[in-house]
Amino acid sequence: MITNNPEVSQKTPQVLALGELLWDMLPTGKRAGGAPVNFAYHAMMNGTDSTAVSALGEDSLGDELLEQAQSAGVRTIVQRNAWPTSTVEVALKEGIPEYTIVRGVAWDHLLLTRELINAVEQADAICYGTLALRSPETHDTIVELLKHAKPSSMRFFDINLRGDHYSKELIEELLGYATVFKINDAELLLLRDMFDIRDSSDEEACRWFMKEFDLDYVILTAGSDFSTIFARGGQTSTIATPHVEVADTVGAGDSFSGTFTARILLGDSLAQAHRKAVNTAAYVCTQNGAWPEYLTPMPDYTTAVVD
Repeated sequence: MITNNPEVSQKTPQVLALGELLWDMLPTGKRAGGAPVNFAYHAMMNGTDSTAVSALGEDSLGDELLEQAQSAGVRTIVQRNAWPTSTVEVALKEGIPEYTIVRGVAWDHLLLTRELINAVEQADAICYGTLALRSPETHDTIVELLKHAKPSSMRFFDINLRGDHYSKELIEELLGYATVFKINDAELLLLRDMFDIRDSSDEEACRWFMKEFDLDYVILTAGSDFSTIFARGGQTSTIATPHVEVADTVGAGDSFSGTFTARILLGDSLAQAHRKAVNTAAYVCTQNGAWPEYLTPMPDYTTAVVD
């Protein structure tokens, strides 16, 4: 196991992202990625101390991927094992990624360790999705880790449905640990059928999930149209998606999630955190890859706001 974990200020929010670390094999070449590490990068860039937890193979691709994460400033807890480092074929259609995900890779075999338990116990926010829990081994590890989260932690379930790597039972199980649920409009259509809430509006469906699973936030993203965040107590924020010149959208949703989490932990209001999340996602869409360098100041793309 390799841990890149320098001492950090305990006053800074601690964010942990659990799951896949991989190479996105794009038409222009390979790029380091994986939803949890993308999340960790953007949470870090927005003021938290963030750590990505995953597993890599004992191979040159794993060595290179770890170097890429470290050079980007992403703190990692990475297990090395005999399974291959993950690669994902990414086809871009009008800038929108389509993924071909291989089974039987290193992050399918994440082991439960005291180091991981300690990291979870200290985390102020934990991000996870469905993909990394497709294998029994990593499923059992991540579910056990979630049981060790402190009650005050933000537990951010970014559903990220990919291929057939999920089930209703898994989604229900992970919602049971969540305080935040993020979903896109296509995924919401699928879940309407899955949970038999077909006749509900988008808002009614989101509020159903909030009530059914006792959530603090439900985040609905609708691609190039808008995003809405429903908060406990009835507060809502809706922002139109900025129109930008898109390089690719790889990692844009993760950048939204990481930014929103960081800004809420640092005390921003719902509207402030939402606006910053939308701005970050728009900026990422204008760049190649999921980990672009941040500009100072960052562009402000949000011109149409409805609350």
